[in-house]
Amino acid sequence: MVLRLPTNSSPHLIFKYIDRSLNLGDVKSARNLFDKIPQPDIRAWTLLISAHTKHGFTAEAFDLYRKFRALDIDHDKLLLLSVAKACALLRNLSKANEVHGDAVRFGYVSDTCLANSLVDMFSKCGCVEKARLVFDGIRCKDVVSWTSMASCYVGHGLPRQGLVTFREMVFCGITPNSMSLSSTLPACAELRDKNSGRQIHGFIVRNGLEGNMFVTSALVNMYSSCSCLKQAQLVFDSMSRRDTVLWNVLMDAFFRNKDCEKGLALFYRMRNQGAELCISSWNTVIVGCTQNGKDELALHMTIETQDSGFKPNHITVTSILPACTNLEYLRGGKEIHGYAYRNGVTRDVSGMTALVLMYAKCGDLENSRRVFDTIGRKDIMTWNTMIAANSMHGNGKEVLAIFHRMLELGVKPNAITFAVVLSGCSHSRLVDEARSIFNSMEKDHFVEPMTEHYSCMVDVLSRAGCLEEAYRFIREIPIEPSASAWGALLAACRVYKHVELGRIAANKLFEIEPHNPGNYVQFYNLLVNAKLWDEASEIRKRMRDHRVMKTPGRSWVQVRDRVYTFVAGDTRNKESNKIHSFLAEIGEKMRLAGYKPNTEFVLQDVNQEEKEESLCSHSEKLAVAFGIMGLKGERTIRVFKNLRICVDCHNAIKFMAKIVGVEIIVRDSLRFHHFRDGSCSCNDFW
Repeated sequence: MVLRLPTNSSPHLIFKYIDRSLNLGDVKSARNLFDKIPQPDIRAWTLLISAHTKHGFTAEAFDLYRKFRALDIDHDKLLLLSVAKACALLRNLSKANEVHGDAVRFGYVSDTCLANSLVDMFSKCGCVEKARLVFDGIRCKDVVSWTSMASCYVGHGLPRQGLVTFREMVFCGITPNSMSLSSTLPACAELRDKNSGRQIHGFIVRNGLEGNMFVTSALVNMYSSCSCLKQAQLVFDSMSRRDTVLWNVLMDAFFRNKDCEKGLALFYRMRNQGAELCISSWNTVIVGCTQNGKDELALHMTIETQDSGFKPNHITVTSILPACTNLEYLRGGKEIHGYAYRNGVTRDVSGMTALVLMYAKCGDLENSRRVFDTIGRKDIMTWNTMIAANSMHGNGKEVLAIFHRMLELGVKPNAITFAVVLSGCSHSRLVDEARSIFNSMEKDHFVEPMTEHYSCMVDVLSRAGCLEEAYRFIREIPIEPSASAWGALLAACRVYKHVELGRIAANKLFEIEPHNPGNYVQFYNLLVNAKLWDEASEIRKRMRDHRVMKTPGRSWVQVRDRVYTFVAGDTRNKESNKIHSFLAEIGEKMRLAGYKPNTEFVLQDVNQEEKEESLCSHSEKLAVAFGIMGLKGERTIRVFKNLRICVDCHNAIKFMAKIVGVEIIVRDSLRFHHFRDGSCSCNDFW
């Protein structure tokens, strides 16, 4: 609707028409009418600036203010209030400083109402110091003054100062209102200060503020952050109205505190009660399932998200990829990658980094590299992930190349960077390079070595056969050596047949990890190889006495859409007879090609023929055989094992890969092994 202005209208009448236009939301007409006033008074300027701010034209509001300033007319409090609100929305510190300067110049800076607005303005502009300067200049501080200052601190990552300000307010005799409470409780949440939170809760109950949704929501969040889930649920259940955010907050708290069943129950209750779900609700439950080891359920929830009409976003993609990683579900990961590409989610660095890790951990290093290369602005986590990917696949030279490229681009390495780089050096026996990088940590990059870095260096030296140097290094570590350090030394002693050092390492490990079966097995194998039968028997007896059970070996392989799991001697698979027939058939070809079974570490007290039959039934051999039988034109088989691959299986799979003419990738508990043309990427050292 366009308001027509009578000719020769007085400024007073024009002002009325401006007011009518603004009431109708027609800012443009109001501005046109305003321009017809020969000398608009301060009331007209204030009205128009306020209207522009109210309707979202904050930049235009400030432009009007600058035109007003050029007229050199005295300001008043209402005008400054209106323009302070515009600056708060603009979040422009330079403009905020202009307004503050005018407030000082015209003597309004100590006015409580205007000063409160200025504190909020500087807070929104990110300048805590200026907000405090204005706050300290207020002669008569009211509840809004204190709340604005406390909220400013909390909102800018200074929760302790926010809580102190709140306490000062109470000490000064100012009674907090609902805004004060809902602004301060997040400080208790961030500080995990449940005692202060409970005191504020007591005040809320005494003053009958439990009905305020903002206050109770802040209470639920505070108790959830402090892991006081019983109290959080009590407050939550007492509320007559709950918004979606609140449901998500409590649900997330249950998942974070490893109470997955209650988190899921709350999600189902949310659905059953008709609460409004949003994509954040689905993301919360997907993340919760992944964090609590329910990876298959996380994948199911992702499908349900889409079936319910929600479109997964970059958070969904980043949340579900770890489930594919944990399950080694390469096909599912590829489908998610395809979805991300089709829906423009590939710009999110965290999601793309999760893709890099998923491909690497599922044994597809080539696709991991491709994804990494497409990421534009890589953060330190992205670089660390790509370095770790090459490290776990035994590509030490590539690890160093990526690390040096990262440094050349000016990316600052952190403690994780050095851990994955040193690990990569250990798998490729790059001793000199590892020494150089370890020595540069503090000297060049100001990163103090931690337990994992010392353990990595022990591993580097041990794998390279520098056992005496590794032992000296352990004794010189300025902090208590970890089980990883002694374990690396023991593993190398088995390979290099160094019984004395192996005995020292084993005894240390029996002290640190008395119930870790891997340590006993490693030392037992070392003794058996040295033909120290009596001492080996003692280790077996010690395991029985301490009730230490050897972890059963388990291998799995994906064929088409299903994952098939095998244990040693497994006959549960319906193709079991065919698997064993295939192994017998290929076994003959392997023998003709020079394969000799390695029975050194077979624990059973049986004859040689039975030992060889036992080796033939190891879980990794069964999984590889089944994978080969299921090939339909593919050139790669990926097998995963929960323990270290045994010496005989490692040797056998080299022959199998050459005879069948495919690449066989096996991921054991230590690293990936790429078997091609009769050799392995680990160079027979793992």
